[in-house]
Amino acid sequence: MSFVHLHVHSEYSLLDGFSNLKKLAKRTRELEMPAIALTDHGTMFGVIDFFKIAKAEGIKPIIGLETYVSPRRMTDMDSKLDKSAFHLLLLAENQVGYQNLLQIASAAQLEGFYYKPRVDMNFWLPIAKG
Repeated sequence: MSFVHLHVHSEYSLLDGFSNLKKLAKRTRELEMPAIALTDHGTMFGVIDFFKIAKAEGIKPIIGLETYVSPRRMTDMDSKLDKSAFHLLLLAENQVGYQNLLQIASAAQLEGFYYKPRVDMNFWLPIAKG
């Protein structure tokens, strides 16, 4: 029976990640896991390197994102109502899913940033439905 981690942070998850991509892929291969997902917090900065490194180790790379979801609109910025956000794990199934994740991560950084890069359900749900 195989096991695959679907929620892994790398050094690109600021203040939350620790895994070096090369060491992560090597250890995944050593443990005979067929695949591993990279789901950094609010960013996809490491996915291209992750994809190349995992492929070189013979591991199936799964691209993902752990996004912060704003309790209201992602553009709302009231310190009492909008500072806290919950997490949502998103995984790309294919190239379209990867492009959707890039769109979500970019909007979170450029439009929704308030303490953390955030999106809201009204933003990402139409993207997810295609």
